[in-house]
Amino acid sequence: MQDVSVVQKMLEPLFPGLMGVRLTELAPDLVRAEMEVRPDLCTAGGILHGGAYMAFADTLGAVGTVINLAAGKRTTTTDSSTKFMAGARLGTVVTGESTALHKGRTTMVWQTLVRNADGRLCAVVTQTQLVMDAPT
Repeated sequence: MQDVSVVQKMLEPLFPGLMGVRLTELAPDLVRAEMEVRPDLCTAGGILHGGAYMAFADTLGAVGTVINLAAGKRTTTTDSSTKFMAGARLGTVVTGESTALHKGRTTMVWQTLVRNADGRLCAVVTQTQLVMDAPT
């Protein structure tokens, strides 16, 4: 499944939809998206909250895994590491690019680069997704 509109519809009723995550590109080893920096996603001072960066990146890595899953499989995040470098201001748009570092039978590892409207690197998030059998 690599149709952006189909996957976007899956996200809409979920937390990523609430955050305003908008997928822009899907490929087997790459997921791109954007998200508006809204007041409800910010800390004091109008800067995107660290948790919002993490949730945005987690979504991209999870989507990357989902589009690579075999039938009858599902995924969940088992760990995530975030390094912050810069901020994103209220009223701007951040972009995320998640690339597959490892796509194995039982785990996938994705690294997401989040950039602000100026193109400055704000966060690097590396996560591991567990691949398991879906409930029957």
